[in-house]
Amino acid sequence: MKKRTPISEIMTSNVITLNHNDDLETAERLFKTKKIRHIPVVSGDSIIGMLSYTDLLRISFADAVDEDEDTVDTVVYNMFTIEQVMAKNLISVSSSTTIKEVAEILSKREFHALPVVDSDKLVGIVTTTDLINYLIDQF
Repeated sequence: MKKRTPISEIMTSNVITLNHNDDLETAERLFKTKKIRHIPVVSGDSIIGMLSYTDLLRISFADAVDEDEDTVDTVVYNMFTIEQVMAKNLISVSSSTTIKEVAEILSKREFHALPVVDSDKLVGIVTTTDLINYLIDQF
């Protein structure tokens, strides 16, 4: 296992994002169709938050309703904006941050994804799943 491998080696660089003006229905649709659990929220080129599928579950019945039956979610989703539900005080890393440093951050925090930001521009996202897959590849 290389000790100084940068996170850019394992991060997702083709990042799916939400605009802060998008609605929560759009967010849920992205989570389900793209099979992802974290989406950075942007305003222009700046990342302003991170929305997780768990954030949506806290305010809805998303898991309890079939995919065709979305009327319950719609009522709840219309009561909130993405900015009200997303995590705002983000910790980000640069693409040169080592995989070990990212693993240490994620192991000590209660979140499972970090935005990767270079020169104030979102360049990727790294998740605990990325780290686990990296570990599996080492064996």
